[in-house]
Amino acid sequence: QAQLVESGGGLVQPGDSLRLSCVGSGFTLDNFAIGWIRQVPGKDREAIACISRGRSEYYAQFTKGRFSIDRDSARNAVTLQMNDLKDEDTAVYFCAATQYCPRWLKNDRWILGLDYEYWGQGTQVSVSS
Repeated sequence: QAQLVESGGGLVQPGDSLRLSCVGSGFTLDNFAIGWIRQVPGKDREAIACISRGRSEYYAQFTKGRFSIDRDSARNAVTLQMNDLKDEDTAVYFCAATQYCPRWLKNDRWILGLDYEYWGQGTQVSVSS
């Protein structure tokens, strides 16, 4: 059974960094596009980044170079490095898998979608001073 498990969340201060991990079991993550998505309670889910099977990377505009997605094939994992965290980054962070990164071009910028087949349970990231 395909399963995704996130880890690495926690409570940090503004300006700190965190690295989230998404480990797969029951399937090989290198064969899927993997995305990171976050959700604040009471608000819609928000796509953060996606890495394709060919390792192309796509980011939401709000990340502004602070976040980086990468594959760790040896661990069957995908990571999300988050730097210079802000209060507004507080959310539950999910990883998800599908065949192709859901995205479309608008005004020469990639807009990331939420159409994924498999989802993890999420890890809480809290940023507070």
